[in-house]
Order: sequence, then structure tokens, then C-alpha cells
Amino acid sequence: MAKQFTDSNWEQDVLSSDKPVLVDFWAEWCGPCRMIGPLVEELSTEYAGKAVIGKLNVDENPGVASKYGIRSIPTLLVFKGGEVVDKIVGAVPKTMLAQKLDNQM
Repeated sequence: MAKQFTDSNWEQDVLSSDKPVLVDFWAEWCGPCRMIGPLVEELSTEYAGKAVIGKLNVDENPGVASKYGIRSIPTLLVFKGGEVVDKIVGAVPKTMLAQKLDNQM
């Protein structure tokens, strides 16, 4: 199951992770977010132990979303070593998400 990132666990779970991290910035009311959500869940299972996969609700956690300039959702950021190394905006195929993660392994 995908991890739920929040303003309070962001530092520990994303920035301090020793594995690549894929973060799905989303909101309940966002149609494309609901399309990509199941893909993020599948990846969280497939990459268990190799990468951290999770979601951050932008309505409930505006601090992190604001810090990274999230203007449109879904936006997915890939982090490695606490830094953003890749960005995907909009609903994309699962293969593209997997490729972005594989590039950081």
C-alpha cells in the first residue's frame, strides 16, 4: 500500500530516505488523480523494499505542496538523496512512472 506523506512526516519519510521516493501530489476532487492513484498503489507493491512510493494530499498538506511549487495535479516528483531528480505532471502510463523510478535505482 502506498505511504501517506504529510507535512509532519515529510522530512523523515521523503528527504531522509535512503531509497528513491516517488510522491504523488493529489486531491480528492481531481479526476486525473483518481486515474493515476491505482497505478501508484500497484507500484508501491512492485517496488517494495527498493523504493518508497506514496501520496500527499495537497488540500490537507499545503506546506509541502507550496514548498515544491505544485500548481497542477496530479504532479509526481521523484526524490533521491533528499533532492528532486524527476518530475511528471498529469496522468501518465504506469510504464512511464516505472521508468522514472528505474532510472534512479
